[in-house]
Amino acid sequence: MTTAVILAGGKSRRMGRNKMLLPYRGKTLLETAIEKYSRVFDRVLVSVAEEDSYAISDEQRVRDLYPGCGPLAGLHAALRACGGDGVFLAAADLPYAEPMAAFRLTELCGDAEVCLTRDMRGRFEPLFAFYKAGVLPLAEEALSDGRYSMREILDKAVLRIAEPSELGGLWSERMLMNVNYPEDFEKLQ
Repeated sequence: MTTAVILAGGKSRRMGRNKMLLPYRGKTLLETAIEKYSRVFDRVLVSVAEEDSYAISDEQRVRDLYPGCGPLAGLHAALRACGGDGVFLAAADLPYAEPMAAFRLTELCGDAEVCLTRDMRGRFEPLFAFYKAGVLPLAEEALSDGRYSMREILDKAVLRIAEPSELGGLWSERMLMNVNYPEDFEKLQ
């Protein structure tokens, strides 16, 4: 079973309001993400930090065991909740993300522990990546030691970097553009 986990537990400080509830193409950003990943993955879960008002079922909701500790806490909670081979971790504020590219990363992982690609500036994008269950101890150790960066995983895990050409024409320059500021959101409209 392939599982996508949508990160929806951020504080949205730079946006000034909850990004997940912003309207996008007749739905919210979160609803849009759930819908598009549901077309490709067997199961879609939503990682939340603490209490939330999202219109999702309890079966879809995964609460952070380390609230307020960022995406690493979301990955940790998702891996604990899912078991299995691993999870595809997706930021909900990537409106141009291509779910078929996400699924392709799960296929390309091979013997690596994490499979990810690069953004248009050549930087790794840890919030659009497949993480195998074997990285759970790395996440647990980092969080219990007060280290909350996704680099805690990327610096220690065996990585598989998928080049854009390996994504079968699914990669685009804007695929990994996120919506952090009001100006970013206005560009979507």
